[in-house]
Amino acid sequence: MALADALRAKLLEVSTATLTTQMLKRGFRNVYMSGVRPLHQGGPRMVGEATTLRCIPAREDLDSLEALASTKHPQRKAIETIAAGHVLVVDCRGELGAAGVGAILVARLKARGAAGFVCDGGVRDADEAASLGLPVFAAGSSAPPSVMRHHAVAIDQPIGCGGVAVYPGDVVVGDGDGVVVLPAPLAAEVAEAAHEQERLEQFIMAEIQAGKPLFGTYPPNAETLARYRAARSRS
Repeated sequence: MALADALRAKLLEVSTATLTTQMLKRGFRNVYMSGVRPLHQGGPRMVGEATTLRCIPAREDLDSLEALASTKHPQRKAIETIAAGHVLVVDCRGELGAAGVGAILVARLKARGAAGFVCDGGVRDADEAASLGLPVFAAGSSAPPSVMRHHAVAIDQPIGCGGVAVYPGDVVVGDGDGVVVLPAPLAAEVAEAAHEQERLEQFIMAEIQAGKPLFGTYPPNAETLARYRAARSRS
């Protein structure tokens, strides 16, 4: 089932920091990708369902520039078949010795209507890729082509990326802090709770800036929550 526009819009309005807190409240401690950052700070936020691609180490008899021309090549096929609104998430095993994607492939993802790209490896032609307007999250830049270190083997299977399990159809959210993965059945509930958390935290921020002490304010005690509810009722 496609991600509803209203849910997508709601998730675009909340931070990954807030989402990690809400997931922790539900017992999920490993949803934030380690070492995966936006290719361009200040770029657009990202929300979309995961299309996954798994890579293993390259082998010389299988991985060449010529192999990329095959219509069966999993990396090329994943890009040519990705659904609009999806995020391509690639398991690069944390390998930065070769790129997981390059600017031309990012341009094709954008043309296909993808919501973004994520890998725990490198990006080739990183400055150009960042300029294309598609949200791209990676572990860094890397000049060598993918076939020097990566052998793409499978589309839409469970993968690991940045130390996080990613299943096809999971909801992937990215902002300036990085990338968080939400199981699809929890996304709507978490988005609603995240909005309420951020409303409360805006109130708390104002209280702290006005001179209130941390204790009793953050986290809020009953008195602070009462002031918050009163303020909400007046707004």
